[in-house]
Amino acid sequence: MRVTTNAIVLSSLKYGDSSLIVKAITASDGVKSYMLKGILTSKKGKLKAALFQPLTQLELVANHRNKGTLERIQEAKVYHPYQSLHTDMAKSAMTLFLAEMLGNCMHEEEQNQGLFAFLEASLQWMDAQDDIVNFHIHFLLELTKYLGFYPDTSKLEAASFDLLEGEFTDTPSLNPILTGENLVYFKTFLGINFDRIHTIRMRKANRQDLLKSLVLYFELHLQGFRKPKSLAILNEVFS
Repeated sequence: MRVTTNAIVLSSLKYGDSSLIVKAITASDGVKSYMLKGILTSKKGKLKAALFQPLTQLELVANHRNKGTLERIQEAKVYHPYQSLHTDMAKSAMTLFLAEMLGNCMHEEEQNQGLFAFLEASLQWMDAQDDIVNFHIHFLLELTKYLGFYPDTSKLEAASFDLLEGEFTDTPSLNPILTGENLVYFKTFLGINFDRIHTIRMRKANRQDLLKSLVLYFELHLQGFRKPKSLAILNEVFS
């Protein structure tokens, strides 16, 4: 079936000497993977490899057979050009990390318009900001709303947060937990919007610890989730 849809690139992997396999989340059909044959060597083709950088927002004309196989893209164009996401070093490192996180936790082929709208708007917001040092933490917490494991805030005053159960608790447990300063910061991120994240002042060590706990939170709640390799690069850039 021929489809025209907006899409956000999650990853592109070289296949053979001349082709790419591109994974993207589409507004029309959820996550799709595409085979782009010969794109790395073709000089006359409509499709250019530069279009498929991580988290690029594209309008695609594609053939979706919806049989679980690699799909085909006929046309692609950028529908929201970023100003700094791929050129600013800090934003570029964060983009790689978030793209890898998204790629590791999105596998199902189903439409989710709320999730797509969230990704579209939040990435455009990040592109337009100067201070993005807390963006990834708030982004990942908000993302859990769409993936089904947003923290239960009914006992927000409790002394710890149980990462396995996804709830605040005063009951001792052998599960991984958040306590102390990192718990205070964690609570601060809950329920705010992106426009307020710059008001949260954290030491680098706290930010890295909290991010490490968030990645573990994803690992505990998503089957087959792999810890992103780009986390080390991100920590290096922001250290």
